[in-house]
Amino acid sequence: MRELFEDNESDDPVEAARRAVRPALRHRFYQAVSIAAGEGRDGAEAGSHAIRLDGKPVRTPARRVLAAPAPELARALADEWAAQADTIDPATMPLTRLANTIIDGVAAAQDEVAAEIRKYLTSDLLFYRAESPAPLSARQAQHWDPVLSWARQTLGADFKLSAGVVHVAQPAAALDAAGRALPHDPWRLGALHVATTLTGSALLALALMRGAITPEAAWQAAHVDEDWNMEQWGRDEIALRRRGFRFGDFKAAALVLQALG
Repeated sequence: MRELFEDNESDDPVEAARRAVRPALRHRFYQAVSIAAGEGRDGAEAGSHAIRLDGKPVRTPARRVLAAPAPELARALADEWAAQADTIDPATMPLTRLANTIIDGVAAAQDEVAAEIRKYLTSDLLFYRAESPAPLSARQAQHWDPVLSWARQTLGADFKLSAGVVHVAQPAAALDAAGRALPHDPWRLGALHVATTLTGSALLALALMRGAITPEAAWQAAHVDEDWNMEQWGRDEIALRRRGFRFGDFKAAALVLQALG
């Protein structure tokens, strides 16, 4: 089942485009989905919760065991596999895709992933405010100022704001304070990275991880500007469908952050 979650490369751009439009989905080949406690067998870590299909372990693209560090996450993973009908569609399995990324990639590159999140802190979405119109500025302040206040009071990180898109250098003390809040385990770090890249804000992701904001409020805050533009110029149905797909990935990341504290 590894090929289900791997990107198939092709030298033929026409074939690649055709496959992207009509991806080949594998037929469901299993009946029962279960969860087994990891006991160091089959490559699963002791204390983890491994997903099994008809009693056999599920493997990631890199052939590692698909296992979660918390029962809640294992149940959610199992639900994704159980919900597949005649075919297995990875697009409907955001938590499985995230788990594969964490197990195969983040676990071996935590320093690099943390560095990427720190880059977002230097130019976070919440720092850059519209000078006009006034209603947009007010809406940005409504959704973003509470998160900045939380970062200042809870993390000790006092960031600076900028009008427009002119870059503003952030105080080293603020960056260091927020950087110290990054987790040191691959699951939370991987989920935090996904939440950061999807929202454009490491501060929203950190607030989500700490329970200072709900997933719905964080997602709304991340799309203040986009929603404003749609209100002025009309709905963009393609953009909204794309956002809906990304929200599935965001909810998977939020579930990991909430389940692991």
